[in-house]
Amino acid sequence: MSGQRLGILLFLASIGFITVVDTVAKYLTAELHAVELVWGYFLGIFLYLVSYVVFLRRQRRRMLRTRRPGLHVLRSGLLVASITTLFVGLTYLPIADATVIGFTAPLFIVALSVPLLGERVGPHRWIAVLLGLAGVVVIVRPGGGIAHWAAFMPLIGAVAFALYQIATRVLARTEATATTLFYTAAGGFFWTSVLVPFFWTTPTPPQWLAFFFIGALGAAAHLCLIRGFELAQASLLAPFNYSKLVWAALLGYLVFGDWPSLNTLAGCALIVGSGLYVILRERGTAPDGP
Repeated sequence: MSGQRLGILLFLASIGFITVVDTVAKYLTAELHAVELVWGYFLGIFLYLVSYVVFLRRQRRRMLRTRRPGLHVLRSGLLVASITTLFVGLTYLPIADATVIGFTAPLFIVALSVPLLGERVGPHRWIAVLLGLAGVVVIVRPGGGIAHWAAFMPLIGAVAFALYQIATRVLARTEATATTLFYTAAGGFFWTSVLVPFFWTTPTPPQWLAFFFIGALGAAAHLCLIRGFELAQASLLAPFNYSKLVWAALLGYLVFGDWPSLNTLAGCALIVGSGLYVILRERGTAPDGP
């Protein structure tokens, strides 16, 4: 198997793991608050990464060394905000609907890259952003779409995730991947530990097992993601992000009996189409400039 094909398979596995985490979280929202679920998720990842650091003693100092501790703290806080708002949305929404709305994150990255990263964004990218946001309006419009306030939670999470990705780009200039991964888990566990006492319900033994399960899946997802990007180009892997829609629709139907509405499918088409349009232009397949 070629390196690129293996990279694609690892990336698809990462997306699958993440969708399973979302499904387990939605199942547990009937019993635990979203903040406590996010805390359990980061607890699991943090414990696995601490075990990794202890096991690989020779790499410990290199992994813990950082030039941007403040940005790591801010970045992990943005990730906590993104996941928490998604889990709140999952409390009230079908998993496919929440997933589709969350796919606006790449569009916000395009928009925010201008003021925050100084990147040049041409008219075609702005058109893609507007089409993606139109897709969200189709999904959440009152009277025919998702007439629930929780529909805006994944949208807020998408903005937080866009800022998280931008912070990741900044850190990538100076930080090692293992360092960023470790501080992501440590920072996420710190932020959620500050918040969780206000939403605490003592977990049952099966719920503790669920925390460690989704933590293991989260750690595996990050490792597959990193390895996938080492083997294949980002522009090649980017379209496979949308495989999460297939996972979400399938698991939502099998576990919860949910199936996407026509509004969701129509909005999904606009969001996916706008995202693929940006991707194709980034790969140089369109002839008329950025």
